[in-house]
Amino acid sequence: MGVYDANIGNYFLRDYSFAGFLTIFVVTMKKLLFFCFLIAAVVQSIAAPADMPGMAALTASLDEAIGAHEQSVAQREARIARLKQQLAETDTASTSFFRWNGEIYKEYKAYICDSAIHYLRINLDWAERHCQPDAAHETRLELAYLMATAGMYEEATDLLRQTDKNSLPARLLPDYYHCYQKLYDELSLYTLDDAFKKRYQALTAAYDDSLMQILPPTSALYLERKEMREAAAGHAEKALSINDARLASAAPDTPEYALVTYHRSLLYHRMGNREEEKRYLALSALTDIRLSITDHASLWMLAELLYKEGDIERAYRYIRFSWSETNRYNARSRSLQTAGILSLIDLTYQAMREQQNDRLRLYIWLISALTLLLVAAVAFIYRQMKRLSIARNHLEHANEQLQISNHIKEEYVGRFMNLCSIYIKRLDTYRRMVNKKITAGQTEELLKMVRSSEVLDAGLKELYENFDTAFLHLFPDFVDKFNDLLQPEERIVLRKGELLNTELRIFALIRLGIDDSSQIAEFLRYSVNTIYNYRAKVKNKARISREDFETQLMLIR
Repeated sequence: MGVYDANIGNYFLRDYSFAGFLTIFVVTMKKLLFFCFLIAAVVQSIAAPADMPGMAALTASLDEAIGAHEQSVAQREARIARLKQQLAETDTASTSFFRWNGEIYKEYKAYICDSAIHYLRINLDWAERHCQPDAAHETRLELAYLMATAGMYEEATDLLRQTDKNSLPARLLPDYYHCYQKLYDELSLYTLDDAFKKRYQALTAAYDDSLMQILPPTSALYLERKEMREAAAGHAEKALSINDARLASAAPDTPEYALVTYHRSLLYHRMGNREEEKRYLALSALTDIRLSITDHASLWMLAELLYKEGDIERAYRYIRFSWSETNRYNARSRSLQTAGILSLIDLTYQAMREQQNDRLRLYIWLISALTLLLVAAVAFIYRQMKRLSIARNHLEHANEQLQISNHIKEEYVGRFMNLCSIYIKRLDTYRRMVNKKITAGQTEELLKMVRSSEVLDAGLKELYENFDTAFLHLFPDFVDKFNDLLQPEERIVLRKGELLNTELRIFALIRLGIDDSSQIAEFLRYSVNTIYNYRAKVKNKARISREDFETQLMLIR
């Protein structure tokens, strides 16, 4: 990461004799200053009291914070409302207008992505119209970085190309290099082409090197990048010592603290220390929730670890909350990053439902056993009636007993129904229907329903609906662009209320990178031959060559 490519490095830095000597001297002094700062920070962290809370206390605090989350959101919304009111009372031609827009952007930056972009664009327009080049440069770089983070790569690239590096003040050069480093780092992570991936990785390294050359060694960004470099090189202990320095200077309940603890959890992950990884993920997630930061990854990563450890209920709760926060943030790349969360949600839901179904089956067996006992009692009474041939009064008495027995039956069924309701309260309409059937004593119909595949079908329907909704959130124009690849008379027309059909769903999975027909067949519950036939049938309808069809499919944005 710290070594230049011959061509890329020369693009950013030119080596002259005196300049080269000067660069070496500056770099040496930076390293010396950084070493001194690091020693001081480590000493400070060692001297600090080791009163970090345990995992049980952290999860309890997390649960409490999630419960009170709407209060944190309301506080942020109140701050935004006050800022917007201040903005409405400000002359659009004044610098105060620019400043209030900037304050609103800061509130939205880690809260709602598209709103943050909106207010940055207003400020960029203001700075350009009022001939404020420094303000325009700074706003443009902020907007480019946010767009790169949100997955708007083309837009971010356009903004950076509009920025003349030579016209930037010295204070904005780190932002310029950091924007390019972030952009190419994001592109390297999400491109599927190996050649492009290597190119983006090289550009990322080059811009990172340029950034490190001009950053003060004691700056927060320098320490962050230095830590990332050491971690990437496999020097986890060195990276951890740098994180110690960052953690010592980060105040609790701040965005900086959330970021540093998140990075620390990644280091412990590399070191194989699962308990410390969970603890710092919890600290980071707790800070995010208290600050109503929706652009985060700590909570769903913690949920995944808890899920693997068998804490399914808590994992499910954390994942659902994290997914709702991701949707609130509304960034393209965040939806893509959390696409895997959907499958984990489904797995978690299925596991929880299986546990509940196990309990339900147990109570159904108990009810069935009780019913058999009641039937046996009725049969015994009937045999006694036939054998004794008693008079009418005895028969009436027996009928009375029979009524009592039926009352007992209903009482027991009702009691067991109350027990069942505790465990099936989260079930959908199907389980409420089961509750009604049990209450009515319709056990035969209930058994027929248990043996049916309705539960599985409902689960699959929900899974596919979730998949369709998530996919179309990522690719809103997918259906239209997919039809553009087909002959006009062969274009797919969806039924009313239908998001995707089977054919579209197959190629949606391919667009997501799942090209294996056996995996697609398993997901859609078809045979592999059926999937092959669907793919071949659609390709035969294409207005382009069969060989280029899936290549063009992967270009759909």
